[in-house]
Amino acid sequence: MPRDNIIDKTNIIAEPGRQELFFIRIFNAPRELVFRANHDPELIPRWWGPKNLKTTVEAMEVTKPGGAWRYVQRDQSGNVFVSHGIYHDVRPPEREVRTVEFGLSPGHVMLQIATLEDIGSGRTKLTVQSISQSVADRDGMLQSGMEAGINESHERLDKLLEEMKKKGKK
Repeated sequence: MPRDNIIDKTNIIAEPGRQELFFIRIFNAPRELVFRANHDPELIPRWWGPKNLKTTVEAMEVTKPGGAWRYVQRDQSGNVFVSHGIYHDVRPPEREVRTVEFGLSPGHVMLQIATLEDIGSGRTKLTVQSISQSVADRDGMLQSGMEAGINESHERLDKLLEEMKKKGKK
């Protein structure tokens, strides 16, 4: 029987022929914590991306429209993957609009709108709408194995949020 307070996997919605994807996940943590984990440059490396990559935050100018973000990931073989973009609107703790260009697909910029909804009992529903430049770009993302990467990142985020909640109770 599924637990009603946690979704164990991120729900990815991709309608055929559309440029957009939706990622939906419920976290068993207040939205202020979920927002903080998504916008604190010291916390990002603890959960963002697959665990076999080391993530470094080189820029994270969340507080101003037009502020840049840039994450660099390295694998054990020395390969480097850079993801970056621009923040367009950030309204803590409920919304963020930014562009995203992943290191594995340079030149393919997406617009990403993330909303964090307080659904009660200390839970947060994260909905990310990711709009690609074309259906082909969107389909390329789906075929890249990103579903496994998102689920792994969100599992790591779940663990970090649990740690953050415990520290907050002390």
